Amino acid sequence: QVQLVESGGGKVQAGGSLRLSCAASGLTFSSYAMGWFRQAPGKGREFVARISTGGGTKIYADSVKGRVTISRDNVKNTVYLQMNSLKPEDTAVYSCSAAYGSGSNYAYWGQGTQVTVNS
Repeated sequence: QVQLVESGGGKVQAGGSLRLSCAASGLTFSSYAMGWFRQAPGKGREFVARISTGGGTKIYADSVKGRVTISRDNVKNTVYLQMNSLKPEDTAVYSCSAAYGSGSNYAYWGQGTQVTVNS
């Protein structure tokens, strides 16, 4: 059974930082590209960042580029999202997801972790 479990969310003042983690189990982690997505209240799900299976390729949404870094540890089966210079508009539930190989079909999803940025 595949499980993706996010942690690290919380409340922070604007300009602050948070580091999200997503621990994966039940899958060959190194075979999956990992993505972070977010959903703000009343809005649709938004892509945030993606990292390739080996970590060599990273893609970011324009809205977070320069403020967010995605990374992964294929020994610990964990993907991270370091978020700096947070803004109130970053407030959302952040979820990680797994897509096999280089594909874009995100087959597995975590439950999400709440990030709230106060102005």
